[in-house]
Order: sequence, then C-alpha cells, then structure tokens
Amino acid sequence: MAGHSKWAQIKRTKAVVDARRGAVFTRLGREITVAARGGADPAGNFQLRTAIEKARAAGMPNTNIERAVAKGAGGGSGDGDSFEAVRYEGYGPGGVAVMIEAFTDNRNRTAADIRLAFNKNGGNLGETGCVGYLFEQRSIVGVAFEERDEEALIDTLLELEAGDPPVTASGYELTGSGAEVYGPFAALESLQDGLRCHGWGVIDWEHRWVALTACTLHQEETLRACLKMLEALDELDDVRSVTSNLEAEETLLEQAMA
Repeated sequence: MAGHSKWAQIKRTKAVVDARRGAVFTRLGREITVAARGGADPAGNFQLRTAIEKARAAGMPNTNIERAVAKGAGGGSGDGDSFEAVRYEGYGPGGVAVMIEAFTDNRNRTAADIRLAFNKNGGNLGETGCVGYLFEQRSIVGVAFEERDEEALIDTLLELEAGDPPVTASGYELTGSGAEVYGPFAALESLQDGLRCHGWGVIDWEHRWVALTACTLHQEETLRACLKMLEALDELDDVRSVTSNLEAEETLLEQAMA
C-alpha cells in the first residue's frame, strides 16, 4: 500500500496503553452514540455494529456500550445529538501531511486544542482540503491465516471479484498472523461478509485513511518532533483518529522513539 505509515503500527501498540487509562472508552462511546442515530439495532445498522465490535475488542464493558447506544437512539440524556464528526488537516515537521478525525460537541474547543498541539510541536493546522488529496479512505478487513495461507487468500479474492454480485478487493498486506484486505470505501460490509462466507476468520474491519504518497524523514530530530506531535494529537479527548504519510527507516524510527 503506497505511503503506508509506521504511525499506524505505533498507534496499534499505543492503543493497548490507552485502553488501560480508559480514554479509548470515551472515544468509542462517542462513535457508538453517533452511529446509533441511524438505528439502535446493530443487525440493521452496519455502522453501529462496526462501532460495537471495535468497543468489545478494546474491552469496553457492555453497560458502557448499552448506555452509548441509548444516548444515540434518544433514550439517554440527549448527548448523542450534540456530537458531530469533523475533520482537520495540517502539516507536521518535515512537511509530513496529517489527517485528523474527531467527534466533538464544541468545534471551537476542538479546533483550538488541535491547533495548539500542532503549534507546540513544530506543525501547522491548515485549511480543509490542504492535504486531503494526498489520502484515500478505504475499507480495511483483517483476517487470520490459521491453517490457511496467502495463496488461499488470493483465490478467495478472485472468487469474490467474479461473484454475483462481484465484491471488490483492491489488494492486501500481510501482517504477523494474517493479512489486511483493502478495497473501496463502499465495499466494507460486502467485503467482510464475503470473506466470512468463504471461511475466513475476520478479526476486525474499518474505514481507514491511507496515504497515497509517502513523506520520508531522514533526520532523527525531525522524526522525533513529528512523532511527538502525532502523539499529542492522538491523546486529545475529541480526536478519533490521526493519519499521516510519515515514513522512516526502521532503525531511525527505533532511535527516535527511544
């Protein structure tokens, strides 16, 4: 995948730490609440079903999940109506492009917090669209290999493409214990359903921003500053996700993170 950022791997590791603090529960709760506006039954609301699966994977208690669904469906305090999805774009040290998604009930507060995180770490919050053309939002479905392998996955993807109706998969990337299959934004539900029907163990699925071109950093000081900025953005309560086109050699990345 062109421009695949090591930051995605860093975030997955960091998410474990965030879960211990409970901060991730707040974010996932908001995501469930917003998704539940389209209906409180996960069976008929794919967005809600996805949000609930993510919450369960993070260890979020069922009572928290049920409370978040009730809020979004109008059975709670009405907080679900106050949150909206917003997107921010900017540049980090070294010209790294950054895309931020947030759920907020106060745009002015969220924008001020994000601008401060950029400014304090050598970055700049830009106008909407300033880096959006450098990214593409795709469907990502994680599968486990178990007793199956890469060749079997390729056969499955070809069968899905030739099916009626056809299910589009643009490609895949190998992971430690399986692969991430990716496709067009609109294909998320059909792609994960198709993989399940062909006997694959689906680990997770999501819409994810993917960088189309990479910004490679070669200086440790610049890389360290950029990682610090990305972490500061990711720790903000209103932020849902942070994506960049940052790339660096593995050894340099390890030095910068030390």
